[in-house]
Amino acid sequence: MTQNINDTYLQAAKQIIPGGVNSPVRAFGSVGGTPIFMDNASGAYLYDTEGNQYIDYVGSWGPCILGHKPQVITDAICSAAQKGTSFGTATVGEIEMAQKVIDIMDNIDMVRLVSSGTEATMTALRLARGTTKREKLIKFSGCYHGHADSFLVKAGSGALTLGIPNSPGVTSGTASDTLTATFNDIASVSDLINDNQDQIAALIVEPIIGNAGLIPPNDNFLQQLRDITTKNGIILIFDEVMTGFRVAAGGAQSLYNVKPDLTTMGKVIGGGMPIGAIGGNKKIMNQLAPAGPIYQAGTLSGNPLAVAAGLAQLNSLSDEIYATLEVRSAQLENGIKNNLAKLDLPYQYQRIGSMGCLFFTDKPVQNLDDAMQCDTEMFGKYYHQMLKQGVYLPPSQFEANFISAVHSEKDIETTITYNKKALQDIHS
Repeated sequence: MTQNINDTYLQAAKQIIPGGVNSPVRAFGSVGGTPIFMDNASGAYLYDTEGNQYIDYVGSWGPCILGHKPQVITDAICSAAQKGTSFGTATVGEIEMAQKVIDIMDNIDMVRLVSSGTEATMTALRLARGTTKREKLIKFSGCYHGHADSFLVKAGSGALTLGIPNSPGVTSGTASDTLTATFNDIASVSDLINDNQDQIAALIVEPIIGNAGLIPPNDNFLQQLRDITTKNGIILIFDEVMTGFRVAAGGAQSLYNVKPDLTTMGKVIGGGMPIGAIGGNKKIMNQLAPAGPIYQAGTLSGNPLAVAAGLAQLNSLSDEIYATLEVRSAQLENGIKNNLAKLDLPYQYQRIGSMGCLFFTDKPVQNLDDAMQCDTEMFGKYYHQMLKQGVYLPPSQFEANFISAVHSEKDIETTITYNKKALQDIHS
């Protein structure tokens, strides 16, 4: 019944929405089958249009640290909405949000609020180019920084799912300004810098890749990036749209004690509402208009509903919350590893904090090339076995999963039980 109604919804959507979805990874292109149309969510659960419940490990792709529809956030949104949904003017809430980010992330002196993670990374690149008077960019294969043209070269996330990491519509001139290195391979970075002396404005990286599965940096890799960019006058940008406030209060940069020049943030600071931000030192940030000559603007930047929701979430994040996230995440990791140890299946389970990923491969995944060697057909079978039992995972081998602070011990144990059955079914 559910499959039939979802087929009906999808066919109707395809008539008026390209591909029937408004973001490609939702299309189930990597795992096959028909996407499920959800109706509502609460706590650790999603509910489809027929009322079926799923334990959710997508969490709106990261921001639902407190789970879906936490009272503190819904109350903040409702209260803010009573005053108005959009002013197009300066508000006190914007000051409070910027100060909150600065208080938590000690490497940031100033913040510019925008409306999405893509807008944040796009602005950070323009800021780097305008500040350095250089044009070229280094990014890493498998890192996804939104859909701005400069970033859609060997990108991760939905670009991998669709198998078109180099998107049509990106000009050859833009592509030629984007240099691609290999994650966890400092020699590949050094070679690009040597071949393009005094031409590279910025190096952007997901300090923990979350858009090609979950790939942590090797020991000292991020510090090596910091050292080589400093030496060559290149602005180092950490894309913490996914990891900021998720893997730790201060983001991945606090975990690894490496300080970038610019940091981009996304929907986590909006409690799931559309928002983004760029943060950095005053010297660079004051290059942005109206303080400086580098232009950026947005009517919905600092939207009062998003700011209210974000402040409610950030004010709720405590040591206790992060301790709970670690306990539940370790519980899930250990349970899945125990299940897999009993079967003759090649796998890697990689986790940092409350982000993790199960790869079907026999060697550690350290970069995009390693991720591309994974058995995606097996992952697709595994995905649908879990889905049938009521567990909603990211519908791609190339995405991380997320745990919230309201996933209970029972939720995790249930997931481990279902994981065991799903693995047995695909193994038989």
